[in-house]
Amino acid sequence: MSMKVVVVGAVAAGPKAAVRIKRVDPSAQIVLIDQDSLISYGGCGIPYYVSGDVADENDLRKTSFHMLRDEFFFEKAKGVTTMTSTRVLSIDRTNKSVLVEKLKTGEQEEISYDKLLLATGSEPIVIPIPGVELDGVFTISDLHKAIAIKERIAKGLVGKAVVIGGGAIGIEMAEALKDLWGVETSIVEFQNQLLPNLVDWEMSEILVRHLRDNDVEVFLSEGATEIISDGDGKACGVKTNNRTLDADLIILATGVKPRSSLASATGLHVSATGAVVVNERMQTSDPDIYAAGDCVEITHLVSGQKFFAPLGSLANKQGRVAGDNIAGVPSTFKGGVGSFIMKAFDMSIGSVGLTFHGAKNSGYDADISLTSPIDRAHFFPTQAIACFLLIFDRRTRRVLGMQGVGPMGDGILARINGAAPLLGEGATIEEFANIELAYAPPFSAAIDSVNAAAYVAENLCDDRLRKINMPEYLKFIDDLDTEPDWVMLDVRHEKQAQPFIDKFGPQRWLSLPYEQVRDRYQELPQDKTLIIICNAGSRSYEIQRFLDHVGYENSLVLAGGINVIKRMNVDWLPE
Repeated sequence: MSMKVVVVGAVAAGPKAAVRIKRVDPSAQIVLIDQDSLISYGGCGIPYYVSGDVADENDLRKTSFHMLRDEFFFEKAKGVTTMTSTRVLSIDRTNKSVLVEKLKTGEQEEISYDKLLLATGSEPIVIPIPGVELDGVFTISDLHKAIAIKERIAKGLVGKAVVIGGGAIGIEMAEALKDLWGVETSIVEFQNQLLPNLVDWEMSEILVRHLRDNDVEVFLSEGATEIISDGDGKACGVKTNNRTLDADLIILATGVKPRSSLASATGLHVSATGAVVVNERMQTSDPDIYAAGDCVEITHLVSGQKFFAPLGSLANKQGRVAGDNIAGVPSTFKGGVGSFIMKAFDMSIGSVGLTFHGAKNSGYDADISLTSPIDRAHFFPTQAIACFLLIFDRRTRRVLGMQGVGPMGDGILARINGAAPLLGEGATIEEFANIELAYAPPFSAAIDSVNAAAYVAENLCDDRLRKINMPEYLKFIDDLDTEPDWVMLDVRHEKQAQPFIDKFGPQRWLSLPYEQVRDRYQELPQDKTLIIICNAGSRSYEIQRFLDHVGYENSLVLAGGINVIKRMNVDWLPE
């Protein structure tokens, strides 16, 4: 007798599991159910549909061979019975059935199952402030909302927009509004950085600068307190704790949470964070019920802790694993390392593993290596600066995470993808230092950025390098009078140093070019702490080693160098 499988949720994990089961076991009877009328679409592509990069909403629902993934497609091409605009009201685990309601007619029916998969996804977090129900306030929760936003903009109804939330979706939506449509756009984020929990402050500051350079205003450490009504039920602005921003369109991008009410109501084990608990086979606390996608929590392969990772890439992998096990093929999903990449105008920013603060909170003796190398051979005409942050544990020398920001392209992606499998295997600094990555001058330097970041981490762990981190250095610049015994030692060319000397004075900013230090080091003060500065940090490290050798041990290297500072949101750089 053929197995009957019911799949609840038809966006990413659900369809992947359904078609996988059918391929492995063609005799299986599969019913795919979703409360929406639009199914199996690329939700991560919504901002690019709004921006116009994706011209038609149907493109998000098509296969690579241009078939629309609708009821007809799943029925005829995949052999999967599909019920759209149908809500699952309850699950009867004892009798192994689900009660569904057809939303257009109100008709209800029971559908039996041998195995059940919950792929109910996530839902937007709506902050509890006045005005969220007003016309013109949108969450990015489904394709219908995206269509409505784009139609409103195309009709010329939007001149100003406010995005509440500085996560990936919020930033992507801000870019979409500004880049194609020219909408005056602001981002409001209540934390002190963009992409909180994904990147650290140094990387975020570079992103903030880039957004502002592209005329997207960013307000950090400001919480939205009210959405203002025009008196006729329409939103016309946003109040924060510091200001009022006019707006014709407001995007709530304050995060998502697992949609797990159905699982919870039926007595399945749900975590404190609201995610469905599954094992490595994607099996819930009921052995005949599986769950996959944005509604579950998974194991972080670096920290070993559970975390919520609402990513389409992971949802598809989990759906396949769930499908395998339902069809009788032993398969496991071990977890993830949180690989992340996005674009913002002509910049790429990505991360994998733990952030520095995440590592600290997980109990690691964490430190960072901040580097700013050229992204390909220095003699290649299209070379550009990229910035990387490597997080590592000083005690065990294990690498815990990596972040990168640089020009739009595949450069940052390649490094993040190179680091991801190493992190999952618990690789050390030395393994990162020696990883072999493909090399040709148009693509990378002979010493790849991943290797270079590990070299710096190795020097820090072995106490060959003493550094001052960027936040501490910038605070020092803001409060120069608090550290009278600190001076800058600029080892770049004199012409590069001169504008800084003019700004800060020759007593605060010393110029001694790299190639002259060995002959003139005795001119340097021994009663001051020298902060050694170059463009990327490599020359500064060499000079520190030499000065230590000759007894001048009073120095710190500015991690990341001027390359990083020039890309951050600082206002004191000389013209």
